[in-house]
Amino acid sequence: MGKCELLKVATIAVTLAGTTTAGRADTKNPFADAVRAANARFQDVAVAVKEGYSPIPCDSAPAGGGMGIHYVSGMHLKDKALDIAHPQAVMYEPQPDGSLKLIAVEYITFKGPASIGGHLMNFNGAPNSYGLKPFYEIHVWAWKTNRRGTFADDNPDVSCDHMPMPAK
Repeated sequence: MGKCELLKVATIAVTLAGTTTAGRADTKNPFADAVRAANARFQDVAVAVKEGYSPIPCDSAPAGGGMGIHYVSGMHLKDKALDIAHPQAVMYEPQPDGSLKLIAVEYITFKGPASIGGHLMNFNGAPNSYGLKPFYEIHVWAWKTNRRGTFADDNPDVSCDHMPMPAK
């Protein structure tokens, strides 16, 4: 096999190796693993609704990607302490078949500086697009890989394209 053929085979192998993890969450991060285990019940959005979470509109980022639909718990927004098993928001991505796929959770607190699982949370001032007073937050992309990082806000691979039109 010549150098050109070897280069083609190597390129194909690297490409295939990179696609085997596409869409899967980071499995090498201990905190993401703990979040995934503590919140697996939310793979069924009906569980989130039963636990008092309510949806806000699908969040698309101006540069592409986004955060999907946040199901937010008003009760957990009032929690005095953060609890890994009770995130303030559970995030879903609309799928072509109309279903919602669990992709991440978000922890939010109004006291700070704040951290959870050894990770410093991000500060969001007011006014903000959520109408909240200043808060600290961290996203954990435990079910969908985020090439910007496990704790980045937006995910370039999340889409609201399949969000159904609201009923009138």
